[in-house]
Amino acid sequence: MTQPEPARPHLDGAAGTAGRLILPIAVTAAILVVLPHLWFADSPYTTGLAVEALVFGCYAVGFNLIFGSTNQLFLCVGALAGVGGYATAILSDKASLPLAVGVAIGTVSAAIVGGLLAWIAVRRSLNVIFTGIVTLVFSLAFTNFIIGQRDLTGADTGYVLEGAATKLADDRLGGYYLFAGLLVALLIVFRALQLSHLGWAFRALRDDEVAAELAGVDVARYRIYAAVVGSAMIGLTGGLFAYSLGFISPVTYGFAQVDVQVLIIVAFGGMGTLLGPVIGAAAFGFLDRALSDSGQLREAYYGAFVIAIFLFLRRGVVPTVGGLFERLVGSRRRAQRVESAAPGRSER
Repeated sequence: MTQPEPARPHLDGAAGTAGRLILPIAVTAAILVVLPHLWFADSPYTTGLAVEALVFGCYAVGFNLIFGSTNQLFLCVGALAGVGGYATAILSDKASLPLAVGVAIGTVSAAIVGGLLAWIAVRRSLNVIFTGIVTLVFSLAFTNFIIGQRDLTGADTGYVLEGAATKLADDRLGGYYLFAGLLVALLIVFRALQLSHLGWAFRALRDDEVAAELAGVDVARYRIYAAVVGSAMIGLTGGLFAYSLGFISPVTYGFAQVDVQVLIIVAFGGMGTLLGPVIGAAAFGFLDRALSDSGQLREAYYGAFVIAIFLFLRRGVVPTVGGLFERLVGSRRRAQRVESAAPGRSER
């Protein structure tokens, strides 16, 4: 008499684990698909705010891979996005290359720059602070370079993309679904990396670099891997955003306009978490919408919100909520064990 039942718990457990790993991305994708029809489909202004939130969510996924996973403080997110954006714009317009080729070259260029910055940091054994300083210097140098190359980039007056598609503009549903699809794709890549041997190495680096090195992790190689992949994500987003906007300038990829907000988004959502960038970008998207009529008090309200984040949500939303859920589940299980071990029940 055969009994195949003992194999089921293992299979059910594997299926349940796979479901838990895929479910957050599937739920995010479903929400992004239906959100315009429930909220802002007829409002170009609100659509533009939603597209901006998606773009910053994509930036945050790349930054989260670099900083949240390997403790490399890259204060050049805007510059990396600008490498992708200006490369896409110039190659598509002035070199008459197809858009896909321009975006691909811009993405590869951003990945190479990010890899070089990480290589410099590991070669010089720079810690988090000095890595941030080096990348900040690169960000400022990139902005000065864009301003100095007026004939090529348009400098402060900006660069107009002649071949930009209006259907994919940042205030159209086409642009919304473009960046919604990109965000979901980046989340899939991030999750795949988490489940691979790269993810194990990244977590080891983040938790304890010395212990990771003693365990055989090649610190330099895996930090460069994270920087290359994360920078490619940022460069790809910057290139597509340039095409969607149809106009770019140094302000589009400025440090104050991009890096500061991305850092806050990741800190709010939770460093190193899958959905932290999504939750952070959504929260700040709603905040921008709510404060749109605040006038001069907008910056004060915005600052108060940021201060509240670091006072009450130091670990971020996802780790905080996850910790509360685990404590509730744990206390419930302990109560059930106590109840099942009660003398009256054991005698029955």
